Amino acid sequence: MGAERPPGDAEPSEDPDRIDGSEHEQGSTRHLRFWRELPVLIVAATIVALILKTFLIQAFSIPSVSMEPTLMPGDRVLVCRVCTRISGVRRGDVIVFSDPSGGPGPDRGIVGGILHFIGEGLGVAHPANPDYIKRVIGLPGDVVELRGGELLVNGRRVDEPYLDRRIDTTPYGPITVPDGMLFVLGDNRTRSGDSRYPPPEGVGLVPEDHVIGRAFVRVWPPARVGGL
Repeated sequence: MGAERPPGDAEPSEDPDRIDGSEHEQGSTRHLRFWRELPVLIVAATIVALILKTFLIQAFSIPSVSMEPTLMPGDRVLVCRVCTRISGVRRGDVIVFSDPSGGPGPDRGIVGGILHFIGEGLGVAHPANPDYIKRVIGLPGDVVELRGGELLVNGRRVDEPYLDRRIDTTPYGPITVPDGMLFVLGDNRTRSGDSRYPPPEGVGLVPEDHVIGRAFVRVWPPARVGGL
């Protein structure tokens, strides 16, 4: 008859350093599952980024001084692509638009075109034609005139607190904005190639269907974060 354990003695504990075979196998299974699911996660993230860029929100970097002091070179803004399709373009909007005089891009073929589209969506490829950012001054049918450093739209003076302190007194107009077109100016009028000048000195009048969206907030640098 075997010796009995004295009353009150605890069962011997298991070795804490011993690896349980089932737990090890479960960890390996989770590890393998992660690597199998990773490509799916990457594809899903790419699709979400493309949808956001194509239909909702897109980030743009400011390359020049033409919109100072509202936007400085190196600032980054978010542009609402759907806003102008829902509510239309309004006077005073800061918009991003594709080059009105731009031609068709190079023929990349079906596969190359798809890859370039994905690259644009992810921000690693540039569009075939440059994009511009300016402020909308005149809508179709508006009469725009610059006189003595003041802006007149339809004969009424427009208050422009956003202008650069260096006032451009060069006269322009009056001009009537044609149907389907927009008249845009930079906030830094002394250094802006805008609707006052035809290409290549400026962008000329902007077709409404070239509008990409409305810039609504600065997101970089941190010290200048804020709405437009």
